[in-house]
Amino acid sequence: MKPEKSGSQRTCIVTGEKGPPDAMIHFSLSPEGEVVPDLRRKLPGRGVWTRFSAATVAEAVRKQAFSRGKLDAIIERDALQFLSIVNKAGLIVTGSAKVEAAIRGGDILALIHASDGAADGTAKLERILKGRFGEAAEGIARINLFASRQLDLALGRTNVIHAALRAGEASAAFLYRVRRLAAYRSNGTGNPPIAAATDDGCAPSIGTEPTDGPSPGTWKDA
Repeated sequence: MKPEKSGSQRTCIVTGEKGPPDAMIHFSLSPEGEVVPDLRRKLPGRGVWTRFSAATVAEAVRKQAFSRGKLDAIIERDALQFLSIVNKAGLIVTGSAKVEAAIRGGDILALIHASDGAADGTAKLERILKGRFGEAAEGIARINLFASRQLDLALGRTNVIHAALRAGEASAAFLYRVRRLAAYRSNGTGNPPIAAATDDGCAPSIGTEPTDGPSPGTWKDA
């Protein structure tokens, strides 16, 4: 995907607000004539744009700007596909004991917790994380957007409840998509369902998808 030109702005079909492409969703016509989200902005045609918000997309549907489809599921599936790539790159460990070892070793970019996992297991890892990193633990992303069965399928394992993510290009691409999914579900307001925020405590903005340049790094760097 070619980087957008500096200063490029798009107009939301619902609100009329202008914003950079990374803060918007592009919709285009598929070869079958259906309106589909063009998340990687590669489909031909001008299409239409909305704010990156579930509420805005719902309003576009209400106004019959286009058919809604299952946009949330599409964005979620895109993130899970990149989690599979992270796994193939050897940048993820699973299982409480291995995750604990990764935390104590200091080689960790993010923690993934199944959304339907037990709270006590998550709390134990939080204590270990804060004991190892202190205040710096707040800069490590905690991802709880996916159920255990989704993690099982993405990683090709069974009963995945906790996982640790190591740094790498594939990890950066996955975190970009996680940020995008969280931002979409939060409608751009409040705190998305990921524990780590920006250094000033505010909800993170969506970073630019990595192309040939540096990776967007962790959530706090977005």
